[in-house]
Amino acid sequence: MLIPLPAVMVSCALPEGRPNIITVAWVGVACSEPPMISIGIRKTRYSHKIISESGEFVINIASEDQLKAVDFCGVVSGKDLDKFKEAGLTPLKAKRVNVPLIKECPINLECSVRYTLELGSHDLFIGEILATHMDEEVLDNAGRPDIAKLKPFVYCTKAHQYWGGFSKMLAEYGFTRGKTS
Repeated sequence: MLIPLPAVMVSCALPEGRPNIITVAWVGVACSEPPMISIGIRKTRYSHKIISESGEFVINIASEDQLKAVDFCGVVSGKDLDKFKEAGLTPLKAKRVNVPLIKECPINLECSVRYTLELGSHDLFIGEILATHMDEEVLDNAGRPDIAKLKPFVYCTKAHQYWGGFSKMLAEYGFTRGKTS
């Protein structure tokens, strides 16, 4: 019942194969030094095999503008379908991994699998973030993601709904102790 969760598109590829995209809502920060992120993927998914074999993936953080593509990539299998083509997405060459970024997504995180934890129906892939790409138009003056410009959305698993509209900052970290960033 941990809701809401970010919904991201994870791109993956094998050296001789067609790149694929899977939508994942089970994603989270795992470590800050070195920077790592985790994704939970059901063992039966086509992308699970690709990530297991390649040891690489890219987390593509979408905005509300990509909601249709996010949903599409989460409800169809890439086993017999080119999701980049069918969803109207553009693959871009990454700098550090052999997996394409999704051009339309304003933030892309290139990852190398450091650990795989077998948990049951899902495996948890913990990837070290090797490179980060952010479109200038979603950044604030300090070069950080501006939530209002990014227009992120979340997925509520039990209700099977996407929610957006994060337009109001409530407080800064440390506000209870009089600290600001």
